[in-house]
Amino acid sequence: MNAICTRTARIALLYGVFGMTVLLVAIPARAELPPPEPTPEVPADASKEEKAEARMVAVARAGETARGADAALSRIIDRPHTIAELQAGVVALPTAPISPGQRGGDTPFVGKIGRGDATLQVGLHILYRWNRLFAVGAGAFFAPSPTSDSEYGGLTGVKRSHARSYLFMGTEARFIPLHYKYVEAWVGMTVGGVVIADRFTNESAPAVPTILGTSEVTVRSEGLAIGGQVGGSYYLSENWIAGVNLRGLAWFLPESPRCTAIGDCATLTGAVAAIEFGLTIGYRLAL
Repeated sequence: MNAICTRTARIALLYGVFGMTVLLVAIPARAELPPPEPTPEVPADASKEEKAEARMVAVARAGETARGADAALSRIIDRPHTIAELQAGVVALPTAPISPGQRGGDTPFVGKIGRGDATLQVGLHILYRWNRLFAVGAGAFFAPSPTSDSEYGGLTGVKRSHARSYLFMGTEARFIPLHYKYVEAWVGMTVGGVVIADRFTNESAPAVPTILGTSEVTVRSEGLAIGGQVGGSYYLSENWIAGVNLRGLAWFLPESPRCTAIGDCATLTGAVAAIEFGLTIGYRLAL
């Protein structure tokens, strides 16, 4: 079941990366291509003066149409609305590998990143935007396919595997100063809570009914997360929005780790740096 979920998540991320690549290639082309020359409707036997006058009228009308399109976009971003965004990407802890033998994590298509831990991350943003400059909201993110170390031994030497997953839930605020045609860019901050789950599984335990116990034990750590973020959005239509999001976070966790009876302890303590990168697809609902 875990293998199927991992494969599905990787396929979804592949489609997201492909879609954003096409989008980023199309944006400059759309911005750089000049508008088509307006074609005036004049009789074939019209004089040169009549054709010139008709062309001037067509150009003026084209300018009015462009201004109308700009006004329509302004009405979209100036009117209060809510946005629901799905995000898929990676979370990386540059200085915190899950074990000395497992550095760089395991991300779809990219593989290892740096010398810490890195894994697939998915989540959801819910935002309320009351004008073109500001938006506030909340979000939740988790790692569905955490990095695992199958050679973990711990203090007792019992053969078991170790995996570490992450859950973040918090609020965010965005300031959106840049608006250019179909593109917006923003900066912001986020604050919330983070939960880290270190899971240790005894690989040599005999198979018994679950009513008698399981071979897995989880050590949880909870803390505060504060950070900044930058990103951009591209209006696919009046309602659909694609984007990119980059966050830098500081996690503040207990200094003393929790431990199990056989010496398996939480692997993150104190201040931990985290970096999140994701691609988003959102739906806008006007109020």
